[in-house]
Amino acid sequence: MPGTTRSKPTAMPTSFADLNAILPLRPVGDRADLDNAIELVDRLAVLPHRTADQEDYLEVLSTLIEKYEAENDPIDTSDVTPLDALKSLAAAHDMSASDLGRLLGDRSLGPKLLSGARELSKQHIRTLSAHFKVDAGLFI
Repeated sequence: MPGTTRSKPTAMPTSFADLNAILPLRPVGDRADLDNAIELVDRLAVLPHRTADQEDYLEVLSTLIEKYEAENDPIDTSDVTPLDALKSLAAAHDMSASDLGRLLGDRSLGPKLLSGARELSKQHIRTLSAHFKVDAGLFI
């Protein structure tokens, strides 16, 4: 389109020190800090290839964001059933019922769990918790 200019995306620093110079790793104190941290996480998360320093920085910054949100905007999960949690996690990870069953060691188990016809065992909960990297209490 004539007369329109498109700004070139800014390259992300590749070293931990340079990333820390953009946004020092400190506890998130308020909404402005949160917005800035989320913006940087979003920019790092979409990089096709991250350096080890970028990965480390992203992990620490994500942890600081999670801590702030847990303390200031806790999510009420009291009305979320273990089945709701399982369905949501499976969908978020693009897993079919068969995929879920295979993860738990029996392909036919996934549809039974997702329909509510079968309950999760302690071993299922351990496996799901480890796979989805969530607290086991979510499935209890």
